[in-house]
Amino acid sequence: MNLIVLLFVLGVILIGFEVFVPGGILGVFGGLAMLGGCVVAFANHGLSGGAMAVSVALVLVGLMLYFEFALLPKTSMGKRLFLNASIKGTVKSPRPRDMTGSTGKTITALAPSGYVVIDGQQHEAFSRSGFLEAGVPVKVAGMDNFRLIVTSDK
Repeated sequence: MNLIVLLFVLGVILIGFEVFVPGGILGVFGGLAMLGGCVVAFANHGLSGGAMAVSVALVLVGLMLYFEFALLPKTSMGKRLFLNASIKGTVKSPRPRDMTGSTGKTITALAPSGYVVIDGQQHEAFSRSGFLEAGVPVKVAGMDNFRLIVTSDK
């Protein structure tokens, strides 16, 4: 009986610490400890003792989860642990069309990265030609994830 109670207490403590240590490892070990307590209860006390242990384990897990997600966020410590704000925004596609072959001018020096203006819009660019001064005409040779690949248009 002492081993069952010890495993249940250990399981509840580990599940409780899961809030503070991210990753799920402590929660898994806590669940395994409680499962081990149920197995020991079935082995030592038969079907009725094991069923009682499973019921107690489910109630304990339910109470711990209620505490973690309903009561803890309202405490001063919980307010520091849980994220209550959200960030709303949209991602604007930097270039909705393929700009290969377009020409423009460097705004900053490209060493080898910097900014260019093409069709009146500023874009991040990478110079395939190496260092380019500001104000140099460039031609778009291709596109990378979020930047243009340019070469000198001289």
